[in-house]
Amino acid sequence: MPTPDRLDLPLDAHLHTDLSPDADVPIDLYAAAAREREVAELMITDHLDFDPRAPAFAFTDYERRRRVVGEAAERWAGRPIIRFGVEITYERRFEDDIRAHLASHAYDFIIGSVHVGPDSPFRDRTAAARWCADKTPREASQPYWKEVEAAARSGLFDTLGHLDFIKRYLVPYLGPFAYEPHADLYERVLTALVESGTALEVNSSGLRQEALETYPPRAAVERFRALGGQRVTAGSDAHRLDHFGFGLSEAYGLLERSGFAALAWRRGALPLDGPLPVAPGAVGA
Repeated sequence: MPTPDRLDLPLDAHLHTDLSPDADVPIDLYAAAAREREVAELMITDHLDFDPRAPAFAFTDYERRRRVVGEAAERWAGRPIIRFGVEITYERRFEDDIRAHLASHAYDFIIGSVHVGPDSPFRDRTAAARWCADKTPREASQPYWKEVEAAARSGLFDTLGHLDFIKRYLVPYLGPFAYEPHADLYERVLTALVESGTALEVNSSGLRQEALETYPPRAAVERFRALGGQRVTAGSDAHRLDHFGFGLSEAYGLLERSGFAALAWRRGALPLDGPLPVAPGAVGA
């Protein structure tokens, strides 16, 4: 992994700590890196699953997550600002459970993402290879897109996480997932985001994975803009310390080149350059 450059960016809105089962970073290590690299604000978005078989179903509870993030925010005293978010794994069959949870638990920021679960054909490499055999990329990815569109239409989330990260699992077996042949799949999801007022995340983790591009790519971000999309976020989706901020400058540049001048989340519009204002307290839905 290359030595990280100074970023001087306002916000990394997608970070996992040791409160997620697949991450190993205490919040203070992110905060120290953010201060050194001039990232003004961190959104801690540890995983929450609703399938009892999934690893983040009962890995830690809400009160502990809120306490740990809140105590870190106090220790770092706004340099950087640390906020309490969550990344919820969306599945249509658990939508009522997700809705009930969000009605009774407060977060600063809510990412909704479709992940690879226990029933997914991409749950391991053997299953993925078997699933992709004799399929086109469209055929292999179809179940994923149906769930993503439902997540976008649900209106439950501030942003939709890593829109097309299914590329991560397709590329090793089927090669690059080109935008143009699948533009109609993107179109349905992007339209749903615009109609529901949900932000589009540009997730830079794909730049360190086999996809070698952001989730989603620039063409999809530009199409979101053309459809009337106004709300965008950006995050490195770090699970390890050396993932922090990786590719985030490229994600910011992509957003700027696509015509976006600000990041948006529940608190409102945030400038793409320069320090963020300090806003006390969590903001309601």
